[in-house]
Order: sequence, then C-alpha cells, then structure tokens
Amino acid sequence: MNLSHIRNFSIIAHIDHGKSTLADRMLELTHTIEKRKMMNQVLDNMELEREKGITIKMRPVKMHYKNGASDADLYELNLIDTPGHIDFSYEVSRALKAVEGCILLVDATQGVQAQTLTTLNMAKEAGLTIIPVLSKVDSPLARLDEIKEEMVMLLGCDFEDIMETSGKTGQGVEKLLQEIIKKVPAPVEEIPNSGSFRGLVFDFQYSNHKGVIVYVRVLEGSVKKTDELIFKIAGEKFYALEVGMFTPEEVPVDKLTAGQTGYIVTGIKQPGIASVGDTITLNKKQLPELPGYMSPSPVVWASVYPEDADDFEMLKQALGKLRLSDSAFTHEEESSGSLGRGFRCGFLGLLHLEIITERLKREFNLNLVIATPSITYEVTLKNLHTAAKDSSRDTRDMSGRGGDIIDVGTASGILPANSIGNVYMGRITTHPDGRRTVMIYSPSMFPDQGMVERVSEPWVKLSIITPDVYTGAIYQLLYDHEAELSDTITFGDGRAKLIIHMPLRELMRNFFDELKSISSGYASLSYEFEGMRDADVTRLDILVADEPVEAFTRVVSQRRVEEEAKKAVEKLKNILPRQLFVAKIQGKANGRIIASESLSALRKDVTGYLYGGDITRKMKLLEKQKKGKKKMAERGKGNVNIPHDVFLKMMKSGE
Repeated sequence: MNLSHIRNFSIIAHIDHGKSTLADRMLELTHTIEKRKMMNQVLDNMELEREKGITIKMRPVKMHYKNGASDADLYELNLIDTPGHIDFSYEVSRALKAVEGCILLVDATQGVQAQTLTTLNMAKEAGLTIIPVLSKVDSPLARLDEIKEEMVMLLGCDFEDIMETSGKTGQGVEKLLQEIIKKVPAPVEEIPNSGSFRGLVFDFQYSNHKGVIVYVRVLEGSVKKTDELIFKIAGEKFYALEVGMFTPEEVPVDKLTAGQTGYIVTGIKQPGIASVGDTITLNKKQLPELPGYMSPSPVVWASVYPEDADDFEMLKQALGKLRLSDSAFTHEEESSGSLGRGFRCGFLGLLHLEIITERLKREFNLNLVIATPSITYEVTLKNLHTAAKDSSRDTRDMSGRGGDIIDVGTASGILPANSIGNVYMGRITTHPDGRRTVMIYSPSMFPDQGMVERVSEPWVKLSIITPDVYTGAIYQLLYDHEAELSDTITFGDGRAKLIIHMPLRELMRNFFDELKSISSGYASLSYEFEGMRDADVTRLDILVADEPVEAFTRVVSQRRVEEEAKKAVEKLKNILPRQLFVAKIQGKANGRIIASESLSALRKDVTGYLYGGDITRKMKLLEKQKKGKKKMAERGKGNVNIPHDVFLKMMKSGE
C-alpha cells in the first residue's frame, strides 16, 4: 500500500463515552468483520472487558475504506482502540506514539470530563492531529450546542469542525471516516530508501506455541518472514517466524511495509527480552533505535500470596505471563511469616490491581490472598545502621537493583516473646544533608513509631469536574481526606473544575466512590503524580488471637488511627468465622491496643450422641470441653484459620 493511502489513528475518550461502540460501527461500515460475526464491543475480546463494559487493553485493527469509485480511492485505515480509565493511561500513551492522528470523542450527554483533558494533553504532547467528535447525538438527553461550546473553548476550533456521531445508529460514521482521510496526515519515512527495516514495539503478547508476538508500527522499510532481526535495547537476535496484520484477528501477510501496523512472531520464549518501546531492525543493516517510552511508575502496592503454598510456582509463572501482556505492573518475590512466599506487586491504580488479580484467578485458576494495598513511603529512621551483608537475603528493590541491608530492630510490641521478629529491609539512600532513608513498600515493613524520625509520602494533583450544586458537599469530602483546594474554575454552564492536592493514601481510601456518591455520579476525576511530602502516619496492626495478621496491616493517618482501628476490628469480627475458643481481635498502633473485640466461641455439641442415662455423663463431657478450650487459649494452641474470602472482604469497602 502506498504511504499516501495509509492513515493511522486512535480514539481517545473518557470512560463510557461510546468509544468501543463507535469502533464497532467503523468495522461494520468498512466490512472488516462479517455481519454474522459482529457483536457489541467486538474489539474488547477479554471476558473482563465485556463484563465491566470497559476497555482494558489497547487493540489494533486494519480497515479498508474506498473514498470514491475507483481503486485509486482505496485507503488503509489502521485504528488502535484505547482504554478510557485513568489507570490504563499508559496503554493510551503507547498507542499515541504509533499513530499520526486521533479522534477526541466526547459524550453529548455528559460533556468534557476530567479524563478527557488528560488524554487530550497526551495527544497534544505527541503532536497528533486531533479531530473533535461528539458521540450519542441521537440521545434525547444530548446537549449539542452546550457541549460544542465546551469543545470550542478546549481546542480553539470552530463549531463546524466538530463532527456529530452515534455509535448506536451509525449516524455520521461514514462522514467521520472521510474526515480522517482528509485531516490525518499520511505516515512519512524518516530515513527513506534505507534498504533496511525499523519498527517500534508498542505492545506484545505471549503464546505457548509461538513465543513472544510483538506489535509493531513500521517506520522504515519492510519486513517479511525469515528476516533476521534484532531488538536494539535487548540486543537479542531472532528470525521472523511470521508477519501479519490485525483484522482484528491475526492474519499472516507476505510483508509489512512502512506506515503499517502489524505483528511479528519472534519464537522467543524467555521472559525479559521483549519490552515496549524497543526498536526492531534488520540485524545485517541496523538503523538507530527510537526514543521509545518512559517506564510507568507504580503508585499502588499490594502483596499477592497463593492460598495454597504448593501453588507458588504456578503463581510465579502466571505473573510472568501476565507481564508479557501488561507491562505496566511490576512484581518481585517476597516472603511473610504468616502467609509464606508470595510477590510484592506494583500497579497504576486500584482498578489496575483489581483487573490483574481477577485475571490471575480466572485465567490461571488460582486462589489468592491479597494484602491491603499500600503505597511507597520514604522513612528516615533514628539510629539507622547498616547490618552485615548476607547473601542469603534478597535485597533488591522494586527496580531490581541490589542494595545494603538495613536492620532497624524488631516489632517486639506485636510479636510473642519466643518469636524471632520481623527485620525491616530496603535500599538505603544517602542524601546531601547526611540523612539516610529507606523506601518502605509494604505496610508490614513500616517501622514502629519510636524508630521513625520522619516520613514522606506521595501526593497527587487531582482535577475534578462537577456541577456547581455539588461543590459544597465535595468541600467537606476534601476535608475528610486531608486534601488542599488550590483553584476553582467556573465553566459558565453550571459546572466547575476543582484543582486539588491530596495524599495518594487518601485517594486510595475510597475517595472516588465517595465522590461519585455525593455527586450522584456526575463528577469526574483525573490525577497525576506530584511528588513527595511529609506525612503524619503510623502503622496499624490487626491481631487475631494475639497474632498479627500481616495481610491486614495498613499505614494510616495519626488523626484517624483510632477510627480506622475500630472500623477494621468490628468488620473482621462480623466476617470471621467463629472458632472453637474465644478469639480476641485487636487493633494496635503506637505501641498500644486501641480497639478490641471478642469473637465468641463456636460451641460443638459434644453430648449429641448420648441418649438417656444419668445427667452426670453429660456434665462430665461439658466440663471436659470447657477445660480443653481453656487449655487451647492458655497454651496458644488455638490457631485461627482465616478463609480466603475474609481477606478479600477486608480489602473491599462497604462489606
């Protein structure tokens, strides 16, 4: 296909603005998919995507559209469908590097939302041609003139530039395809007639039979089956076992040429070689590598353990395979005294965490224990000293680099006297002013209050767009979550934009759900990482039968520690199955018990099999049972077995 007849574009929008439905109509109109195979959200091929009604993974597809009567009017349109939720903005940023233009889709019933602004800025920074489009214009709730005014103010375009479409009826879709051909520039080779090949890896997946399959945007030259290629960053050579395009299924072709989007089967089955942002080129005539992508920075951390210790290796393999299809999360092995061996994982948000853990359960049939999500804290410790290096300990941080082991003592206040205790380990950073700090990734590793000199935590900058009528309730919500309001911008259509600074810890404390609740679902939110600030926080431990349960440990604000402890203890009492003895459930922080409840014993009917006879027989059995329960409690023989669903219920709010 001639370069002048190729158009590469993406659709960007806030979640639930009709992006996937619009893509469906495009596929129908271009006859890319037969009518009998057509279904809603056809590009969302993951079960979770259909179930939740959201796009999780970007999906490329090639379409052919005839913009006239002759064969010379045939165009190749390469669409990359992208997610709309902010947790998957890394997927969007990668897609935008592989296209020349994008459709900015705005719901005609909802208007410009916070995530619309975020994705628009990403498209502007990438230098893309932006086509403004309204969706759901057939809805009786559509506010066409109002929303067009918003888009004119946002983009500086004319009213006539804004297209009107309906993914439900197909209205305006053909005109939109013609506008894409007219406005989106054709791809251009940076190094024409190079006699080589160069492609940008914007995604990849793993196949048990084919190995790693990389998704590439071809920038120079062409590639065909049997070509010897090389990953420029990894330095790994391989032969192309197959090249093809997405229709949207993988269809082999003779070759991929400049301007096209497609896939290359590498045959590589070792993890860690393929990476997004890498450059693939011919081994014998190599071209310079491309800038690639910035690595995503996880903002939410959670520990994931198999419920059955025998499933550890299966979990390890499952995480490795998921990493090949989602490069935005990280994982590293860790161990816990109560939970055994598992992994500390980093995610881009709570929805990202939910999706990954749900995929582990569904796709790999694993039962998991997920510790309370946390964030990274930078802690300056009193009397910090470096312990002797011990090669048997794994001292890598989340970036995989080695570091010094630091030993700051044991959490003696929460462990029985005969326990070895916990050793807090991490990577030491020495600052210009002489301070030495350690990064804490897990709440259970957070030091006791007496050991802490200073704590820093990540803050985020939030943008909330809401109808004016809800701003009063939102101000109260901001106070409850320790947020700072820095600016309010009134749009003039009864809506306002609030610029807020907040600890990431508080954003994770159910802020989004509460915001949706008090605004009747009308408020939208987007956020970006801002930096580190001082924090007044402490570690809250939950003890069951005098034993700390690491999965329930969390880091909370000092001003809310008693409230959080009481809430956690009462919740656990309500969902934990009763045991054969009275079990204490306690919340402990700052070296003292601040909340306590008792879980009454489950009484087993030890006299049920008796029939008739003297009453003293029953009395003896009941007395024996009483002494047994007392002995279990006194000698510590009463171990509490916490079921898998209890961990999940403790993670979720409102249960």
